[in-house]
Amino acid sequence: MASYLTSPMMGRSYLTVRALVLIVTLLVVVEYFSLLQSAENADKHGPVVFRMLEPGDRVGYSRHVLQVVDPILYRTDRMVMVKVVSNRKVTMTTQTPVQSSGNVSLVPSSDLQQCSMIPPNLHGRFPVTVNDIPSMDDMSSMFPGLELGGRWSPKDCLAKHKVAIIVPYRDREPHLRAFLLNIHRFLQRQQVEYGIYIVEQSGTQPFNRAMLMNVGAAEALKQHEYQCFIFHDVDLLPEDDRNLYTCPIQPRHMSVSIDSFLYRLPYDDIFGGVSAMTVDQFRAVNGFSNLFWGWGGEDDDMANRLRVKKLFISRYPANIARYKMLKHGKEKANPERFKYLYSGAKRMARDGYNSLKYRKVDLMLKKLYTWVLVDLPHLKP
Repeated sequence: MASYLTSPMMGRSYLTVRALVLIVTLLVVVEYFSLLQSAENADKHGPVVFRMLEPGDRVGYSRHVLQVVDPILYRTDRMVMVKVVSNRKVTMTTQTPVQSSGNVSLVPSSDLQQCSMIPPNLHGRFPVTVNDIPSMDDMSSMFPGLELGGRWSPKDCLAKHKVAIIVPYRDREPHLRAFLLNIHRFLQRQQVEYGIYIVEQSGTQPFNRAMLMNVGAAEALKQHEYQCFIFHDVDLLPEDDRNLYTCPIQPRHMSVSIDSFLYRLPYDDIFGGVSAMTVDQFRAVNGFSNLFWGWGGEDDDMANRLRVKKLFISRYPANIARYKMLKHGKEKANPERFKYLYSGAKRMARDGYNSLKYRKVDLMLKKLYTWVLVDLPHLKP
């Protein structure tokens, strides 16, 4: 009797399993033919087109799209447009991507390969130059490959990274000359495409380092399609060229070990001195706060912003991320820094890059750097 009752049930279960297997098999076959069809269409219509992410487009965490696409596909400044007119080829330079159609095609202006992941000309640890610094005019002749504005790119390969070095500055001309001499030597061994932006605060009111860095980011992006920023104090000189000034996957604190701190990290969450962020990361945290007038607080506020956005601070090993600090007097501390630190998370969405206001007094493309002189207003919290 029990066998009679269970047999139909087992039969139905067997049929159900077979039906499910058949359905799954059919779905796999349909998907397979769909992929074949997609491949055929891709072959017919040419190479895949990558959609560039616009500010605010975030699907999980992603690196800047230019880090994963072959630079030969997006370096429009190194492309030319060749058009056939009445059986004659007319070559025209173009600064914007042009889709090939009919008798118009894009041709690389050179056969350069992408630069290697690890630059071949690195020396490792080296002594920085702090004495007998040449004048700006003499220094200009030492770097003949620089474009106006302190821009440089390697001539023998296509750089993997486009980096804007942003330096908040006021009244430190000897430090600036030492910085420029050392940083140009340093960066050109790393085969990155870079530009130096010296953002100077006019007037005599307390120094607002964070706001100047926001200004530098804004002005740099007006000039060039940089992938990332490196925010750099003028009195810090790197001592090891393996400390790569490249675009980080996660925000990177660069100045891990400084001679004046006995080459030790002062505390775990420090993000001051020299730090690197991609453009997307910078926009995601709304840049720096504009409220920190005087010394201190703005870097800790940025570390808090990164934490809120689930980004973490990455670092190179301390024996590589080494810096020499030039001697300087200490700025007057900001008495309100702790108050703004405590309320930082609440203000983050409205206080920063999106609320930045400034008056550009002057901008000059000098041989060694781009100089931006700005007047900064006090903005409301």
